[in-house]
Amino acid sequence: MSDTTHLLVPYAALHSPAGQQALAGLALPQLDRLLARLTPLASDLDDEENPATPHERALARASGLPDAGGLIPWAAWHVRGLGADAPAAPHDAAWAFVTPCHWQVRTDHVTLEDPARLGLDEAASRALLDVVAPWFAEDGIALHYDQPTRWLAHGAVFAGLASASLERVLHRDVRAWMPASAQAAGLRRLHSEVQMLLYTHAFNAEREARGLPPVNAFWVHGTGGLPAGAPAAPAAAPTLELSLRGPALREDWDAWAGAWQQLDAGPIAQLGAYVARGGAAQLTLCGERGALSWHSAPRSLRQKVSSIFSPQRFASVREQL
Repeated sequence: MSDTTHLLVPYAALHSPAGQQALAGLALPQLDRLLARLTPLASDLDDEENPATPHERALARASGLPDAGGLIPWAAWHVRGLGADAPAAPHDAAWAFVTPCHWQVRTDHVTLEDPARLGLDEAASRALLDVVAPWFAEDGIALHYDQPTRWLAHGAVFAGLASASLERVLHRDVRAWMPASAQAAGLRRLHSEVQMLLYTHAFNAEREARGLPPVNAFWVHGTGGLPAGAPAAPAAAPTLELSLRGPALREDWDAWAGAWQQLDAGPIAQLGAYVARGGAAQLTLCGERGALSWHSAPRSLRQKVSSIFSPQRFASVREQL
């Protein structure tokens, strides 16, 4: 499908009562018109316990990577894409992303707050990495800077280790998503050691003096090594439309509904016009539990007639997402 335009939309539907109410009031005429022209593909329906979100699984499939929740090797995939700029490591190294973060600790739950709210820049992130890197090294894990809220790590512990994606754990109780296998025992201990290290560290004292939340934890995700035969790059990477993500995570339903209407009038309408001109296209809508896809495959006369009398609309499929 290298000549197919693929639009991938995360957070297209939410299951909280407020999210459902926002959904009920949405009018998306361009999307309904587009769905009436497209043919359904196989769906990916699971539940919210899967360690990877539906859009992460869809993106993995489109990239030629394994889509099993918790075992999508995003970090190794990213390292391959760095080419000559990749950190030095054994050729068969298992990689992971390590994200410095803030855990909000309460009596009944421990919530992972959005790392973007930490306000880390490159200098602060590198300084923090220098603080914690020796502790990781004692467990055979080498850390390398990648982005302010994401480091790269390689070590034997990440080979075949299932991990929940950061996206899945955001604003949730981390205890339900911590790796429980014997293989991860060292990582669980390292979590405790880093928390103790940072609790009174000057790095956080300086942040708190500026009114910034302390960095008191980290999250490991995107673990594993690339499987044999993994492609160097996808034939045609989907366009990942992220305009719904921020409002959905903030539970700002007015903003989310407004973003959906802009998406309907913009990229969705453009994709519909492209299909109307005969272009090959795929649309994937993702919610919290599943993903549904459609493509512009030729349809039989029976399918065309059926779509006239029973058109597929967003309202008829959103409950599955």
